[in-house]
Amino acid sequence: MAAQENTPTKGEASGAAGTAPLHVAIVMDGNGRWAKRRGLPRTLGHRAGVEALKRIVEAAPTLGIRWLTVFGFSTENWSRPAAEVAELMALPKRYFETDLARLEREGVRVRVIGSREGLSRELVKICAEAEARTAKNEVFDLNVAFNYGGKADIVDAARRFAEEVAAGRASPADLTEDGFEALLATAASPPPDLIVRPSGEQRLSNFMLWQAAYAEFIFQDVLWPDYSAEHLQAAIAEFQTRNRRYGAVAPDDALATG
Repeated sequence: MAAQENTPTKGEASGAAGTAPLHVAIVMDGNGRWAKRRGLPRTLGHRAGVEALKRIVEAAPTLGIRWLTVFGFSTENWSRPAAEVAELMALPKRYFETDLARLEREGVRVRVIGSREGLSRELVKICAEAEARTAKNEVFDLNVAFNYGGKADIVDAARRFAEEVAAGRASPADLTEDGFEALLATAASPPPDLIVRPSGEQRLSNFMLWQAAYAEFIFQDVLWPDYSAEHLQAAIAEFQTRNRRYGAVAPDDALATG
């Protein structure tokens, strides 16, 4: 899938200190711990996490964000207890049943990225409906990473290019970084400017490994069900203090002798 025509390039979007991140990615973490602290089943923590997602999707455009990618279910989450996996599988249905009409009305375009393998026929249908009903929207893009893994995303992209080579439609010499990026699940969005992980954990957990090459990282000590627009605003304020150089140096720094 080709990138949108209005997709900014590195250096154009959120490149200097003081600018807002156009693409924010969030690892929605801490649902289970939130429930445990309240003596509740982990499944209720995941349901509370859906309410947090609603708040953040509604707030993000008002904070200058154009693309939002949220990590809902990783390829590694299949190893969790069956009851919890079943609850996680029900989350997209719960979210889209209660919020899809608003997303459609307010110009939000939904993409569900990740493998459909292993998902129920009903869930695949629900995701496809959400994408179809919002496909023409252009105000704001919401990527829901579900049954997604960064390593799998890279392997899938490599496999697609290898298939093109095997079919005689490409040669190994044709592969470039930009071309490879266009084969990833996130090809319709620019790389994230900012990756946020609440819950106090400080790791990527196999999320957007290629795309995170020049993202800024902010870790916040708040569990996802408690996450609010104010927390996101605080992350953006911290982002705005960063100087993103993409491996280069400012002219004054280059001339410095110290």
